[in-house]
Amino acid sequence: MKKALFTALAVMCCLVGFSAERDGWKSLFNGKNLRGWVKLNGNAEYRVEKGELVGVSTLNTPNTFLATEQEYDDFILELEYKVDEGVNSGVQIRSHSKPEYKNGTVYGYQCEIDPAAFCGGIYDEARSGWLYSLADVPQAQSAFKRGEWNKMRVEAVGESVRVWLNGMPTADIICDKDMSGFIALQVHTIGSNAELVGRTIRWRNVRIKTENIAKELSPEIETIPQRNHIPNTISSREAAEGWALLWNGKDMSGWKSNSDKDFHKGWVCEDGVLSIKAQSSAGDIITERKYHNFELSIDFKFTEGANSGIKYFIGENGSVGCEFQILDDERHPDANRGFNGNRRLGSLYDIIPAQGWAHTRKGDWNTARIVVKGEKVEHWLNGVKILSYEKGGDMWQALVSHSKFANVKNFAGGDGGHILLQDHNDLVHYRNLKIKELK
Repeated sequence: MKKALFTALAVMCCLVGFSAERDGWKSLFNGKNLRGWVKLNGNAEYRVEKGELVGVSTLNTPNTFLATEQEYDDFILELEYKVDEGVNSGVQIRSHSKPEYKNGTVYGYQCEIDPAAFCGGIYDEARSGWLYSLADVPQAQSAFKRGEWNKMRVEAVGESVRVWLNGMPTADIICDKDMSGFIALQVHTIGSNAELVGRTIRWRNVRIKTENIAKELSPEIETIPQRNHIPNTISSREAAEGWALLWNGKDMSGWKSNSDKDFHKGWVCEDGVLSIKAQSSAGDIITERKYHNFELSIDFKFTEGANSGIKYFIGENGSVGCEFQILDDERHPDANRGFNGNRRLGSLYDIIPAQGWAHTRKGDWNTARIVVKGEKVEHWLNGVKILSYEKGGDMWQALVSHSKFANVKNFAGGDGGHILLQDHNDLVHYRNLKIKELK
């Protein structure tokens, strides 16, 4: 009887396997050994136990990756994982390890597994950081099941990458940095923390589909925002939501000088980047239109020791208005002026300090976001809200009265104004200027 039961189960398993292969799904992990995979970068251990692929936290080793020998472009990937407390991990997709890039360090999109922070987001490993963070979808962390098996689904098709965790959508990006690459399972470094030695991350049922995937793709996600990381473009969803380019990526259409200076002397459009040259005396530029309630997003990259700013509420006071400070805090003296850091990166210049320095990508592109709803304003940097304020009340008047704008008539008053990019005699780059007008 036992033999017959075993035979029936074996036949059933074969039929299930045959059906999966017939439907186009292929197992990436055979449940027996690590054939088809290669270990990269670190020295953490990977082993197979009871049909599960196990990564083991190891002392004093960098991030370790177990990567597929094969590369993939468009696919649907599904897997299950269970992670011990204190362990950080992730699943790399469309990733690479090349000698010419940081001596072979693995880089590329990572579907994050970090129970202490966020599971299901997308992190650009060893490159630009978060592409889709918990700030984009705060409700998603509730999808993670502690101490249990969790199911991840990734759909990567063309420029679109979407992630689900236990059926809940947790990330949706448009990005063209990598259109193909390997898949890898990460054991994150624990440094010298002996308490975490031996803790594990386990994977099972790792499978992929690469052909005839159109009919199995999920419908468009409407419950979480989409983040477009292709510079100077508006996706169809962004357009439907009311986003528009504030700079077309090619010329100075929609912008003008804020003085009698010839801004063409210093403001240059090249390769999709708007730059202000150092010591050009080109002056500030402003939008031809005024904006009232809006959400503004701008990528910026400053050079060593540079100073600039994104200003808004620019009206009858020339170039004076509220300013999202752009500054190399480490090398520009203005960082140590003002009061309590209110001239540092991301601050409301000379009025309200912000700890933008804690979220800066040094030497790389950063994203400033400014949200204006009536009298309420927020500053964001790289997906993190770094300050908020409400103008017009007693607190606002007190703050302004202790700033360099104390004697400016009707400072930041009125209903909206122009948006300004500042020429402060330093080389600074901008791109991906987008605005969404709010009701």
